[in-house]
Amino acid sequence: MNIFRLAGDMTHLASVLVLLLKIHTIKSCAGVSLKTQELYAIVFATRYLDIFTDFISVYNTVMKLIFLSSSFSIVWYMRSHKIVKRSYDKDQDTFRHWFLVLPCLLLACLINERFNFKEVMWTFSLYLEAVAILPQLVLLQRTRNIDNLTGQYVFLLGAYRSLYILNWIYRYFTEPHYVHWIPWLAGIVQTLLYADFFYYYFESWKNNRKLQLPA
Repeated sequence: MNIFRLAGDMTHLASVLVLLLKIHTIKSCAGVSLKTQELYAIVFATRYLDIFTDFISVYNTVMKLIFLSSSFSIVWYMRSHKIVKRSYDKDQDTFRHWFLVLPCLLLACLINERFNFKEVMWTFSLYLEAVAILPQLVLLQRTRNIDNLTGQYVFLLGAYRSLYILNWIYRYFTEPHYVHWIPWLAGIVQTLLYADFFYYYFESWKNNRKLQLPA
């Protein structure tokens, strides 16, 4: 495992911990899109179907269990916890996220590396992850004023994907025959979706002011 892959994994893990910190400690999910969290739960559930059948390493299994349990825990908190769900802004979080699922599934059936159930589900998870952040970005643009933890959560998610792109570049030049177009293209699309948020995030950091997206 190279430094870019490890940094990407740790950044991804940090994003989850930041969100859980906000929800569990502050008992608030204000500014967090339940729609995005539901999509991420689907992403991890379909990507890690091999968790009990294909052992790669202890590290790999532990990370899979963390992302599976945390994604479903966040959805449960936002839907069922009496205090947390009061802070959920349902009226603003109206992106029709289920309309993203079927196109990604159809695309995975048409464009994949091998046409079998596990491979199609893995490919589907890549396509869906690429666009899963859309409801969250739309919610942030509607609410405009973004609290510190929510801003850090979204920034860390974007940073994780950017580090994974560096990981792919590194592996392309250091590993023979390392070519995987599907995750590469899905990852690039996902990273581009964060471009606008990154700009305003760094502007707020540079000017030492609260993060605010334009209307």
